[in-house]
Amino acid sequence: ISSFFPPVALLGCSLVFMVQGFYSASDDVVELNPSNFNREVLQSDSLWLIEFYAPWCGHCQSLTADWKKTATALKGIVKVGAVDADQHNSLGGQYSVKGFPTIKIFGANKNKPDDYQGGRNSQAIVDGALNALHTLVKDRMSGRSGGSDYSRQSGGGGGGSKKDVVELTDDNFDRLVLNSGEVWLVEFFAPWCGHCKSLEPEWAAAASAVKEQTKDKVHLGAVDATVHQGLASRYGIRGFPTIKIFKKGEEPEDYQGGRTRGDIIAGALDLFSDNAAPPELLEILNADVLKKTCDDYQLCVIAVLPHILDTGAAGRNGYLEVMMKMAEKYKKKMWGWLWTEAGVQMELEASLGIGGFGYPAMAAINARKMKFALLKGSFSETGIHEFLRDLSVGRGSTATVGGGALPNINSIEAWDGKDGELPVEDDYDLSDVDLDDNFGKDEL
Repeated sequence: ISSFFPPVALLGCSLVFMVQGFYSASDDVVELNPSNFNREVLQSDSLWLIEFYAPWCGHCQSLTADWKKTATALKGIVKVGAVDADQHNSLGGQYSVKGFPTIKIFGANKNKPDDYQGGRNSQAIVDGALNALHTLVKDRMSGRSGGSDYSRQSGGGGGGSKKDVVELTDDNFDRLVLNSGEVWLVEFFAPWCGHCKSLEPEWAAAASAVKEQTKDKVHLGAVDATVHQGLASRYGIRGFPTIKIFKKGEEPEDYQGGRTRGDIIAGALDLFSDNAAPPELLEILNADVLKKTCDDYQLCVIAVLPHILDTGAAGRNGYLEVMMKMAEKYKKKMWGWLWTEAGVQMELEASLGIGGFGYPAMAAINARKMKFALLKGSFSETGIHEFLRDLSVGRGSTATVGGGALPNINSIEAWDGKDGELPVEDDYDLSDVDLDDNFGKDEL
């Protein structure tokens, strides 16, 4: 029995996809998540070596034994942690994790960890960690670093810039927040409030990180509610600090997350993901489009649509609309979305066992495993949803991509969005053709 995603648990004769961590309390590897990351890593003066992994990732599974051995060897010297970035994707997004496993070194500047570029065996990883530790100690001796960039709450400052927190007032609130169409987290504070003072450096650090990670699509603002009492009254502010979430076209809601910078960043990235545009649906115009999409994403979902002469523009747009709705529905997944016209990329169709009939067709490719699954049901929202849902939980049959690699792709011009036109043939003048009077009659 095959499973599209590498299984973590084997029950009887069936493969079951389960999101389980690779490490337990008995290991020297510290399991990290949004709840403890700030406390364990960001507020620590220790050097941290952190693996971002996904349970379905074969290379991650292969690394597990070496990662445990590394943690034991460095115990008391360098901290070794692991993040299930498939489950805690906000942390993976916060540190720009694009593939698995990704190893990062959190040294003096915890806000900007370094990528580990060495070998993936325990000896090479230990050597890399000790080199990073040597550099950290050398910098401290020369006075270039005083430990973590993030100061303790009682120390003020550190980790972020107040300039990234937007000062909101009675005059600019509607224009900047309500009419922006973007997501805002707004803190209502009072200058005399002790909890507000404690939150200030966390809010500033989170604002800087969120601005960078969301490409300035999620904003953190602050309202002095003792000055701008109209705003405080409008939103029923009763205590300080109060944090509210503002999204386009929706009533504001109370922020219920933690008050550390890590918690705030994680919450903001979740909001960004929830409100982000769906992945782009791309036509396969050349080899680079296919390779980049399938390399960059956990899955690439490919539709082979009927020839334009069979459907016309309206019919094709109907199929593309279904795909875009599914891309929206599954936008939190690390999936890419592609399409091509039947007969244009014949080697691709052959490698997926599609060719020649049964259009529209759909396949989902895991390029890391060179495995694919075919849509068996209808090419509809319901049919595709059931197909993708089954893949998400490890159900459904799979096969190896023909040839064990992505096929050759023809370079073509993009569809112009119009109906197709039949080829123009030469006109024939039949006036000079001598037709037999008996033409077309059968003789016995």
